[in-house]
Amino acid sequence: MTTVKAAIKVSPRRSVPAASKTIALSTPAYPAGSLLSIAHLAVSDVSTLLAAATRLEKEDTLKRMKRLEGRKVALLFYESSTRTRTSFELAAKSLGAMTTLVSDKSSSIEKGESLKDTGITLRSLGAECIILRHPASGAPFLLARETGLPVLNAGDGTHEHPSQALLDLRTILAHLHGAARANAVTEKSLAGVTVAITGDILHSRVARSNALLLPRLGAKVILCGPTALLPDEAAALGEGIVIERDFEKALEQANVAMMLRIQKERLAGPQIDLENYIARYQLNSERLAACAPRALVMHPGPMIRGLEISSEVADGPQSAIAEQVRHGVAVRMALLTRALEARTAVAGGKA
Repeated sequence: MTTVKAAIKVSPRRSVPAASKTIALSTPAYPAGSLLSIAHLAVSDVSTLLAAATRLEKEDTLKRMKRLEGRKVALLFYESSTRTRTSFELAAKSLGAMTTLVSDKSSSIEKGESLKDTGITLRSLGAECIILRHPASGAPFLLARETGLPVLNAGDGTHEHPSQALLDLRTILAHLHGAARANAVTEKSLAGVTVAITGDILHSRVARSNALLLPRLGAKVILCGPTALLPDEAAALGEGIVIERDFEKALEQANVAMMLRIQKERLAGPQIDLENYIARYQLNSERLAACAPRALVMHPGPMIRGLEISSEVADGPQSAIAEQVRHGVAVRMALLTRALEARTAVAGGKA
């Protein structure tokens, strides 16, 4: 096991989400084709998206490249990202779309340009859809309202990461029920399935989106972690969510073990003892074999090997971590197709 001796600071806040910069989430409407929150999708919408992901994944490459040929997609990333950004970019290019990447380190954003003005500039340059990652919770709502373009939320503050929840769902369904049944999603698709999400729940948009989606499909969701990273209020995220402080007890119930990293970039306040955290909450091979020998292991990345998960587990036979990344491209192709088809319909209606 890799030893991590440094202590890191955690926020004393006990509310969920715990963003330091928050934009009001209430907005009367948003452009068709947007995905700002997983809560905006009905179960039937989820089923349609996963079915579309499978069709697009299997489609002839040349035929697929014509679907969004010549369409313009902007990737607007105010935070570092490898998996999500690359996944969206590859998804767009697989459909024939043109992409442009705008980051806060290489644009007028660095000079103080507002999110609104950046979005309006991108729209004026011909962008038809914006994929946004932003440190402020609610930023995608503001961008969609101000630009009138479909916006896909690629992670906003400590609020949500809806496309991650969709790819996580596809991964779970493919493993538990087989690829064929992964496309027909109903309110009972995850009946009898327990998903344990362990780690920094307080700051995790992945945990929030999964907690909002999986119980609607019949799953029991166990949130696990120390109080500093998992306030009791998190149980109020929805039906079918419980809190368990004992990691072994959570694992013993789990069909799926989803691990989260401690988000050092969002922490401030009292210190947490990493050696103690590793002893209590790390998913290592011994703990997995003793408590959950058949559980599917997941992690949204980036992983900190030797902290929340050991290399033996991350690379082991129960791990679906690499598969999550692969499922992400298909899911995001479906989201981009939905967004730009909606944009076309709106433009046609105004003609």
